Amino acid sequence: MSGHCIFCKIIGREIPANIVYEDDLVLAFNDIHPAAPVHVLIIPKEHVETVEDVPAGDHIVAFLAERAVAIAKQLNLREGFRLVINNGDNGGQTVFHLHMHLLGGRFMTWPPG
Repeated sequence: MSGHCIFCKIIGREIPANIVYEDDLVLAFNDIHPAAPVHVLIIPKEHVETVEDVPAGDHIVAFLAERAVAIAKQLNLREGFRLVINNGDNGGQTVFHLHMHLLGGRFMTWPPG
């Protein structure tokens, strides 16, 4: 974990969060600035800054997606949902700890907004 990373501090319980799921590899919690009625952030417990930093052969992105599907079912997102990973400044990443957004509870438009 990185001592200065806000998500690492959430993992370490230094900062509170509304946790909706946790296992040995992954933590998921409600976004404090939701872009949809359901907006959950799903993060690996191991600090990885961007999706580009995931080592070849590592399955963490697949694990995040698996957990996202399970969480979507738990939250009754039967009509569908959106999964997003922002990467880098121009990709809209504001916290440099790999994370997946699970968005649902309304019709998703494109472009996102």
